[in-house]
Amino acid sequence: MSFRREFFFIPGDYIDRDSDTKMLGAMYVERLKPEHVTFPYPLVFFHGAGQTAVNWVQTPDGRPGWASYFVDRGFTVYLVDQPARGRSAHVAGKNGGIRNFSVEEVEKRFTACRELGDWPQARKHSQWPGRGQRGDAAFDQFYASQVSFLADEQETQTLVQKAGAALLDRIGPTVLVTHSQGGAFGWLLADARPALVKAIAAVEPSGPPMHKERVWGPTAIRLTYDPPAEKPTDLMVTRQSKAEGPDLNPCWLQQEPARTLPNLSNIPVLIMISQASYHAAYDHCTASYLTQAGVQVEIMRLEEVGTRGNGHMMMLEMNNLDIAGRIAEWIAKAVSPDQGK
Repeated sequence: MSFRREFFFIPGDYIDRDSDTKMLGAMYVERLKPEHVTFPYPLVFFHGAGQTAVNWVQTPDGRPGWASYFVDRGFTVYLVDQPARGRSAHVAGKNGGIRNFSVEEVEKRFTACRELGDWPQARKHSQWPGRGQRGDAAFDQFYASQVSFLADEQETQTLVQKAGAALLDRIGPTVLVTHSQGGAFGWLLADARPALVKAIAAVEPSGPPMHKERVWGPTAIRLTYDPPAEKPTDLMVTRQSKAEGPDLNPCWLQQEPARTLPNLSNIPVLIMISQASYHAAYDHCTASYLTQAGVQVEIMRLEEVGTRGNGHMMMLEMNNLDIAGRIAEWIAKAVSPDQGK
C-alpha cells in the first residue's frame, strides 16, 4: 500500500543558564499515513531502552517491520525516538547521565537467550534470525542500532510523559503500542490524557511493579490513585507467599482494599508475553497489579495461542508479522470505531 511519510518534533523547553540556552525534552516523531486509512485512530509506537524507532521499521536481517504491517492494513502509524535519545537531542550537562548496553547484555537478554540466558524459559528461544552473537550479520546490525539512553528512569519518564501528552494533544485519540521500558509510558500517558488513549497494547512492559525504581507500582513517577496517594509509601504492598505457577515469580500487590487507577479504568489493555523472554517469569505481575487497581487487562501468552519460541525483541524475530497480526486482531476487538464518541 502506498503511504505518505513525514516527520516533526514536539518542542521541549528552553533552558537558559549563563547565556547558554538549550532546548531540553524535544521528541522526534515520524508519521506514516496510508493512502487509504481504514482504522479511525492512529497507532503510536514507543520503543524500549537502548532502542529507537528503527525497531518498528525493519528487522536486522532486512525483513519488513511492524510499521509496514500496520500501514499496509490501513493504520496511520506514529514512530517516536524518546527525548534525549536517537534523533531527539541529548544535551550534555543539562540532561542526566547516560548508559549503553554491552554486547554481553544484548546477547544474553535479547538474541542468544537459548545459549546464554539464565532464566528457566530461555531454552525455548528459537526465533532470532541467525546465531544471535557478535560476528553474525543480523546480530551486528542489531547491536549497531543500540544507542545511549538516560540512566535515570524518573528523568526518562518525566520527559516522555510531557512530550507524549503534547503529541496526543496534537494528533488526537490514539492507540498506544509500547515495548519494554516504553511500557511505563503507556500508563503515564493514559493517566495524563485518559480521553485520548483508546487502548494500550503493552508488549512485555517494564516490570514487575514495585521493583527497584518502580515505586509508584508500574512506574517510577507519580500516577493518579483513588484514594489519592501523595507519596510512594502511601501504597501499602505485600508480596505473594506463593507464585501463581511454575517458573513464575511471586508478585508484589497492594494490600486490600487496593487503591484504584481511575484514569486507566476505561482503557482496554493487552499485555503480550513471549514464550522464552526473561519477562516471561514476571509480566503477569504487571497484569495482576493493574487488574487489582481496576484496569481492564487481558494477558496474551504467545505460546498459548500457538506462537512459540520468541524472546523479548519479538518485533524483530522470524515470526514478527505473525505477532503483529495478533496485536491487530486484539485492537480490532478492543477498540470500537465509534468508541468515546
